[in-house]
Amino acid sequence: MYTFDSRVRYSETDENGNLSLESLIDYMQDCTNFQSEDLGVGLEYHRQKNIMWVLNFWQIVIDEYPAMGENITVGTQAFGFEKMFGHRNFLVTHQGEPEHRIAIANSLWVLMDLKKGRPMIVTPEIGDVYGIHEPLPMDYASRKIKVPKDGGKECDPFLVQEYHLDTNHHMNNGQYVRMARAALEREITVRELRVEYRKQAMLGDQITPVIYETEEYCMVSLNGEDGKPYAVVQLFER
Repeated sequence: MYTFDSRVRYSETDENGNLSLESLIDYMQDCTNFQSEDLGVGLEYHRQKNIMWVLNFWQIVIDEYPAMGENITVGTQAFGFEKMFGHRNFLVTHQGEPEHRIAIANSLWVLMDLKKGRPMIVTPEIGDVYGIHEPLPMDYASRKIKVPKDGGKECDPFLVQEYHLDTNHHMNNGQYVRMARAALEREITVRELRVEYRKQAMLGDQITPVIYETEEYCMVSLNGEDGKPYAVVQLFER
């Protein structure tokens, strides 16, 4: 497993002084990018090849939110490639205590051919550099999240701004989660997060959050003007 050590910064904490959910997501995204850079297949490599990995699904289980100043280790590993998909785990622990887990994640990525504007097969040249590891032990959820047909509460729409974008020029993965949580009328302590990304939101796109709540979870469908979701965010408090 590829890892890097860090310390929870004040700028990464919530109002309680603990690492925020969005910052936890950023750590995981940073980890996979660091690994790619160290393996020689980072941003410049992808630009030259006109390819990019697009996140299709997150499943993150959070055991605890470390406090400001705590030392943590963030790790990632690929555990399989099939057709245009790449499977990747993440593991966040207290530094020097690998058995003291903070969070674990499952994710699914799609390799995109930017010239053709469509998914492409993961060739050995692209996939082999990461190696294949055994999947980490966790309860793996389906990558498809079903949105109820009715019963949702529509919220005020927002426009995608420049500060929402990443180097791929679409809204960063963590921003969808931030917008979904902002739409909720109450603060919840998320113990499991699932996100299905369905299409990429670009600068100027209008997104309307639609909230669905059950006894088990809160769900926010981030819909475009056509009523179809850019992403579906499912939040569990258990």
